[in-house]
Amino acid sequence: MGIRKDLINFVYRKATGPERDRRIMTTLAPLFLLCCIVFIIFTAFWIDKFLGFSAPFQWPVNAIMAIPILAAGSFLWGWSLLYFFQAKGTPVPFNPPPKLIDTGPYAHVRNPMVSGGVITLFGVGVLLQSISLSLIFTPVIFLFIYIELKVIEEPELEMRLGEVYREYKKRVPMFFPRFPFCSSGK
Repeated sequence: MGIRKDLINFVYRKATGPERDRRIMTTLAPLFLLCCIVFIIFTAFWIDKFLGFSAPFQWPVNAIMAIPILAAGSFLWGWSLLYFFQAKGTPVPFNPPPKLIDTGPYAHVRNPMVSGGVITLFGVGVLLQSISLSLIFTPVIFLFIYIELKVIEEPELEMRLGEVYREYKKRVPMFFPRFPFCSSGK
């Protein structure tokens, strides 16, 4: 519990700290994330080869399947990013917008950028014909992100934004939008 609290406080201090520190973290965090993604893709290829996984779909079928998946994930990711920039912030938790974004894709889900990123990663796995990237790493990464959001990022947002974020959390689902035909009538 002590490490969790320390991480929440670290993110809070960086998000509310000097602009110079926020700029440095805004540069380093995406570079770190990009390195992790490249590492995961190469590891997935190695696991596919090691376990003898063969591609279920060959070229061009894999590309035809991947294009709409990549387009949907990239659109959602890009649309979400646009709202961060319009709000004068970044998606990096260390340099957030000054207030809660609850319009555009954020009116439907709290983490549309994560949803878009996971959809895109799945599409990359389909395009690159990697079973382990699509069916092992993508769900594991999604689980890891879910845990990070629940354990660190959401408590930090509650600390920084207070009741506004708690109400938003009650009103808007985390990753998947509520559809009218699925709602309980509230």
